[in-house]
Amino acid sequence: MQYIVLDMEWNQPWPGTYAAKRVLPVKIRGEIIQIGAVRVTDRQIVGDEFQALIKPKYYRKLNKKVSSLTGIKDSQLEAHGIPFPEAMERFRDWCGDDCVFLTWGFDDIGILKENMALFGLDSGWVDRWYNAQMIFNAQTDGATAQKALKTAMQMAGVEASRPAHDALGDAYHTAILCTRLDLSRGMAEYDQAMEKHENGFHGAELPGCIDRKVFHGFQNRDAAMEALSGPENLCPKCGQAMSHSRWLSQQGKRYMTMAECADHGPFLVRVRLTEEEDGTLKASRLIYEGDSEAAKSYEKVSVKPKVRRRRRRAAKK
Repeated sequence: MQYIVLDMEWNQPWPGTYAAKRVLPVKIRGEIIQIGAVRVTDRQIVGDEFQALIKPKYYRKLNKKVSSLTGIKDSQLEAHGIPFPEAMERFRDWCGDDCVFLTWGFDDIGILKENMALFGLDSGWVDRWYNAQMIFNAQTDGATAQKALKTAMQMAGVEASRPAHDALGDAYHTAILCTRLDLSRGMAEYDQAMEKHENGFHGAELPGCIDRKVFHGFQNRDAAMEALSGPENLCPKCGQAMSHSRWLSQQGKRYMTMAECADHGPFLVRVRLTEEEDGTLKASRLIYEGDSEAAKSYEKVSVKPKVRRRRRRAAKK
């Protein structure tokens, strides 16, 4: 068996543009523009590499934020990008048989599957995957929150030798980290690590998740929450504005609320805020069915026991 350490970059349309309003055959969080992967052998030795630039078909104009973060330009994709189906064919041939995928985070495989569905491609061959963050946390500090790749590299004493926010660069650094882990044990104990992660309510997708989206460029927390409570608080099924309950604060800049659509009923909204390199905030939002187990957690947390206050007796004169 071999390990394929995978990272991707994807483009998202700027809110309010024609591309953002365009209805696609399959709902996607972003259109993939770059794939980077590094092979790690069964002896946990870094092997050969794969990368591809992909010419977008639906979100053709690069979001300025994405371009600034990744360094990828429209002209590069136009000149060197290949169609997504071709990139997938090359990638699958390079991966070979009997492989397990490792990513740094929960998003990459989900977005890959969305893009494959958009182009009518089979995605069953990428079903065997693990979030290397969970294995790293379990075998280092035991944290349940998600950890930035840069932070993990600092903890492990890994010097950056490739550019950040480049699919191949991030895949390479993740691969170096993976060689310092007991991957076999990590996979065997993965369900236990995931249970701790989900029970801690730290951002993993729980059953019942029906919508995922990432928002960029917020100046502060108030601006992010105002947008997610107002113009971005739309029903995942029909797109109309929803009402919402109060936001409940969770550990690690995470928040949740119950929103309600007049036609489709209640939904749980979970948000995680993280700081980006330019100092602005990124908001990662998950929306769940109102009758899901995740939604029931809001009811439990929102009901707080009343604290009885003792009346002070008047001092005797």
